[in-house]
Amino acid sequence: MKGLNVLSYCDGMSCGQIALSELGIKVDNYYATEIKPSAIEVTRHNFPDTKYLGDLTKVTEEDLRGLGNIDLFMSGTPCKDFSQANRVRLGLSGEKSSLFFNFLDALNIVKPKYFFFENVKMSKEDMNEISLALGVEPKRVNSKVKTGSLRDRFYWTNIPFVGDFTDIGVTLQDTLDSGWTDREKARCLLESDSRPLSTPVKMFHRHYSTGFTTPIFKSEDHYLQCVKHYEENFKGLSASEIEYNGDVYDGIRYLTKEEREKLQGVPVGYTNILTENEAAGLLGDGWTVSVVKEFFKGLLQESVNDKTN
Repeated sequence: MKGLNVLSYCDGMSCGQIALSELGIKVDNYYATEIKPSAIEVTRHNFPDTKYLGDLTKVTEEDLRGLGNIDLFMSGTPCKDFSQANRVRLGLSGEKSSLFFNFLDALNIVKPKYFFFENVKMSKEDMNEISLALGVEPKRVNSKVKTGSLRDRFYWTNIPFVGDFTDIGVTLQDTLDSGWTDREKARCLLESDSRPLSTPVKMFHRHYSTGFTTPIFKSEDHYLQCVKHYEENFKGLSASEIEYNGDVYDGIRYLTKEEREKLQGVPVGYTNILTENEAAGLLGDGWTVSVVKEFFKGLLQESVNDKTN
């Protein structure tokens, strides 16, 4: 049976390709643009047949026409200029997020049967501009319905939707290989959370004062001991004011590569050739495979329809 010809802009660690593979959707050619060495390395390790086109800003119309018919064109351009975590949000005019227009230009050239575009919550103006350009309204999905992670995203696609986003009730605790968490769901999967701070008490301070990180404790009792000691001694202080040489906070850790993989629906071991920091960066930037698969199930349905017509 003939497989799909797929084009992926800003492919990252190829989460879209993982989703297609796990659904058993045959791919004849998978073309990708990516410039991050670690992303290319891990993708080539897992999908050696991936055909790289280099930097998307240097892909020409001739290059695109030379690919032949494209069945699926997908992209998730960098979110920094959109993200609410960024105090200076330039939106579609930002250097990174404006790569959407490269995707749009290429979309109008290759004219794929299906397209798929993902990004974070953004201003209403930017969202409306993207929707108008793509001709569809986005579907908003938080990864919490499929994994133990909070990840609110918007998806624009013309793939017929036959998936299911019923909450399956997975918690962060379910995902851990060991230890205990006070979080029902992981917050942001930050690359910086793969690098332990100078002392465990500084790790706890960051967690307590910002609520943004996801540290793991030895047990619930260990967590309660840390809270009690911190509130009695350090509450209200800045990180630079905290000095402590005891062992109350010993054993606090951040998420492992394998736990991050599970939170993103990525096969465990997919990033094992990378360092903890490299893997954390790519997984934090990547798509939640468990969510993307629900969208791509429509491709399976279309394949069945093609066979019966």
